[in-house]
Amino acid sequence: MKLPFMKDSPFKMPYTTPNIVSHLVKRLLSLLESVPAQRPIVIVCIGTDRSTGDCLGPLIGTSLSKHSSRHFHVFGTLAEPVHAMNLDDTLQQINTQFDKPFLIGIDACLGQVASVGCIQAGNGPVRPGAGVNKDLPPVGDIHITGIVNVGGFMEYFVLQNTRLHLVMSMSEIISLGLFTAISNFHVSRTSRGETAASDYTS
Repeated sequence: MKLPFMKDSPFKMPYTTPNIVSHLVKRLLSLLESVPAQRPIVIVCIGTDRSTGDCLGPLIGTSLSKHSSRHFHVFGTLAEPVHAMNLDDTLQQINTQFDKPFLIGIDACLGQVASVGCIQAGNGPVRPGAGVNKDLPPVGDIHITGIVNVGGFMEYFVLQNTRLHLVMSMSEIISLGLFTAISNFHVSRTSRGETAASDYTS
């Protein structure tokens, strides 16, 4: 049963939650369900490998890019990160390369002590740089973020001193959940298209 408010209600769960990947997949499927077939899915993983806390995005991008899937396109990996210096150019490239892309913005963020280790997903863009007072363009029709450490004081220092184990664990969950959700969404979309075509020709 699909609850009508599900996609609009906040999704925020600790990465240690049992069956966290399944929970994340369900939420992402609800967020993807209205994406038209002709819109390419583009995943923008924001961050840099020069900071432990800020490498969540590039780790996810690297993991997703290994699948070489034709169902989505990835920008932002450890080899070619998307960060403050090249974000504008990357967004221009995406909009030139793809026709009306559906963007999924991914980034690390800082939060309250009780929220560290939580994965969030929802409608609307991610706002990169907000935690370190940078004015960068919002990214994404939907967003996925991981709260990697505590915000509010010496943010750059905090990001530099974030545990790699936490970031790695969260990146594995998010990349697996996102890949599974997009794969399932594509299968569902294809079967719906075949059913519609069958109904039309019957």
